[in-house]
Amino acid sequence: VSTQSTGSSGINAEYGDSHKMRLLLLVVLFCTAHALQDADKSVSNPLPVVPYPQYFEISSASRVFLDLNELSFTVDPASLYEDRVISSTISRYERYFTSLKRLAPRQSDDIISTVRLIVADPEAPLSLTVDESYNLTVGGEAVEISAVTRFGIIRGLETLYQAYNVTDGTIPDIGVIRDWPRFGFRGLLIDTSRHFLHLSSIFKVISGMAMIKLNVLHWHIVDDPSFPYTSRSLPDLAEKGAYDPGHKYSQADIQRVITFAEEHGVVVMPEFDTPGHTLSWGKALANFLTYCPGKGTFGGDYGPIDPSKEDVYQLLEKLFSEIVRVFPSEMIHLGGDEVPFNCWKANPDLVAWMKQKGIVGFDKLENYYENRLLDIIHGLNHSYVVWEEIFTNKLQIRPDTIVHVWKGNWETTIAKVVKGGFRTILSSPWYLNYITFSRDWKKYYEVEPLNITATTEEKKLVIGGEACMWGEFVDNSNILSRTFPRASSVAERLWSHEKQRDEPDMEFRLDKHRCGMCARGIPAETVILRSFCPYEFRGYDDLHI
Repeated sequence: VSTQSTGSSGINAEYGDSHKMRLLLLVVLFCTAHALQDADKSVSNPLPVVPYPQYFEISSASRVFLDLNELSFTVDPASLYEDRVISSTISRYERYFTSLKRLAPRQSDDIISTVRLIVADPEAPLSLTVDESYNLTVGGEAVEISAVTRFGIIRGLETLYQAYNVTDGTIPDIGVIRDWPRFGFRGLLIDTSRHFLHLSSIFKVISGMAMIKLNVLHWHIVDDPSFPYTSRSLPDLAEKGAYDPGHKYSQADIQRVITFAEEHGVVVMPEFDTPGHTLSWGKALANFLTYCPGKGTFGGDYGPIDPSKEDVYQLLEKLFSEIVRVFPSEMIHLGGDEVPFNCWKANPDLVAWMKQKGIVGFDKLENYYENRLLDIIHGLNHSYVVWEEIFTNKLQIRPDTIVHVWKGNWETTIAKVVKGGFRTILSSPWYLNYITFSRDWKKYYEVEPLNITATTEEKKLVIGGEACMWGEFVDNSNILSRTFPRASSVAERLWSHEKQRDEPDMEFRLDKHRCGMCARGIPAETVILRSFCPYEFRGYDDLHI
């Protein structure tokens, strides 16, 4: 059997006389009742993997026994045994597999115990454009996973784990899987300002991301409520802006997250949102925020950054010079959303300065600030992302700006962005922090990022998308169960073929995948009415990540 992911197929039928129609109705009613009684067994798939591979061939209906008692990994080139990314990946999947029950093969089973890993370009560093493709074959005495880079190996091993059947110890007789991501940017946002997330929670989020082949952790690290990032150059920002001394990230903490993420094929993209969402900054920086009694953030006396203060830009250059050294990602998120003009209007000194400078209108003041900030970032030779208001407010932005679309009517906004020649990322339909009853994963799954009025060349400017888990009502107690497996719908839409849209099949695969996450210590919530996992989540003390 060979298949390329092409979605569900329909059946067209022509009906003859009324007798045939009545007979058909009886059959439909019977099948419907049977499906309601046993919905969980109505769908099967020889390769129940999430996200679904781009192309695969199953050599035969027979299956191959993967002997976990003798499981071993080989690496080519051999120098990769000393590579941190590969060695940690092998150790991780050894734990994943060997934590499962050891089963005995049947007499008729072909047995494999070796996983051979082959990397063509072992020096390729992690980036947003790194090649993540891989080929996977089963044959002879080994499973072979070959990839251009180490990060393709990570994706291939995850596919192998999901293809393993925990009830009989077998994998499909795979002729070949050829797999690659549809989009290069496949992200998840976490928010550590509104509710602080411990490192252990962030590590678990990253582990879950790797299980669904997401590759960008968008770390919204600071905001109005708190400033937990401990800056070397401006240490008072965290000292005075964090909730308390126990709710800060040290430089060592940041490096641990970056290293852990790299070992899972995940880029860490930090966000330092300005000029709004900066109330916590003002606790350490005098004359930094705009003074507007009673009209500031949360009804207080201070609002966004005051663009008239020259010291502001010196501080920003100092901070961002540090940030681009600390975070190896080629992109930094500069925010730029929800700037409240009312506070700027209420400050007479700022209004007088605008008149002196010939700045007419607060949208032009915002444009002045953003262009000063972009001058700083360009001076640091760094790429950047901004929220969509920077584009929709008609600011004069540079051609290399990446616009992050998050508001309603996203199809129209993205079409305008790409027609303007800008690259873009989509998040609008994927706010996972908005929860509803029942199977809400389906509404995320149904989204098509390229469902826009644009040319083929313009659509190429859509570089990917991102699920968002904002922190207003999310903390260490619920971030994992609220994120997973719902983020898997977004992950499949961004990785798999655009026509892969069979929802019953996805539900079958998602339920199995959710059990695989639970077996590895991720408390992924259930996705169907009734089911069980061979390895149920046992609690937070039983984590295998």
